[in-house]
Amino acid sequence: MSATPYADLDSLAADFRQQLEAKKFVLLYAYNGTGKTRLSTAFKDTAKRAGQPDTLYFNAFTEDLFSWHNDLQGDSERYLILHPSSNFFAGLEELEMDNRIRPMLQRYADFEFRLHTIPVKDEQGKVIREERIVRFSRDVVNGGTTSTVENIKISRGEENIFIWCFFLAIVRLAMDDDGTGPYKWVKYVYIDDPISSLDEHNAIVVANHLVQLFRETPNKLKAVISTHHILFFNVLSNEIKNLLNTREFPQYCLNRDRTGGGYKLYRQKSDTPFFHHVSSLVELYQAAQSDEVYTHHFNTLRSVLEKTAVFHGHRHFSACIKKDPNDADG
Repeated sequence: MSATPYADLDSLAADFRQQLEAKKFVLLYAYNGTGKTRLSTAFKDTAKRAGQPDTLYFNAFTEDLFSWHNDLQGDSERYLILHPSSNFFAGLEELEMDNRIRPMLQRYADFEFRLHTIPVKDEQGKVIREERIVRFSRDVVNGGTTSTVENIKISRGEENIFIWCFFLAIVRLAMDDDGTGPYKWVKYVYIDDPISSLDEHNAIVVANHLVQLFRETPNKLKAVISTHHILFFNVLSNEIKNLLNTREFPQYCLNRDRTGGGYKLYRQKSDTPFFHHVSSLVELYQAAQSDEVYTHHFNTLRSVLEKTAVFHGHRHFSACIKKDPNDADG
């Protein structure tokens, strides 16, 4: 199986941009630590460096646009603060984001939220600016009576879900923009691992919901989606094929070239399921042939053996390893 080499992530990002001139989606699988998040940054920075940002992105940096105020002294005022200068929040007030986020959030969570602004004062009590914040609440049933608990701090997984729904609401706005709104600059959507804290059920729901968004709103936006989550990748692959009514669209597996440097990109054949396992076997074979074996190769081998054992119903991955007759310890 051949692979396309890339010297760095900037050249790979440039290639993805070129492919999206003719294609609607690029789907990428890669293990954590390979460079997925850095690739998404390289992709959006290509246009940003030219002074014309064109990419609405979701990655680990998106979460940094939201920070908690935990009120360590009073232990009562807890809320999320929205980064004041990011284009991500353009037109927040006039676009009624509450009503756009809420229907999406209700698919995944049972808590409520309110978006509003609060004054920030200096030591003398003078208002120096306003902060955009999000407060959360939840209805709790106790003894047949329902009460609302205000100013709660939601879990890390719930926070990720909220930010994801916030992002989807903005994607919908960018899709609907007629060239005069606050998101008229968006040409590409780049999504990197939105489901790191979700269980398998929600991974399926998120993949289906994401493609459904593109199905319901035909638009000019193109998308790159990268993930390390096997189930999410395969559900997305099938959903996109159904959306495009074709089995042919760019699907890849990304590996780092640990011997020669740079990166290797393997293209998935349209009808080959679990392609990333094949690319892992190729990497292991090449390591064995070259006698260039590193620690990460053992981790890769363990991963392949674990999945193989589960598929065949074995209780332990050692069932996939042939025992040498002279190996007294097994």
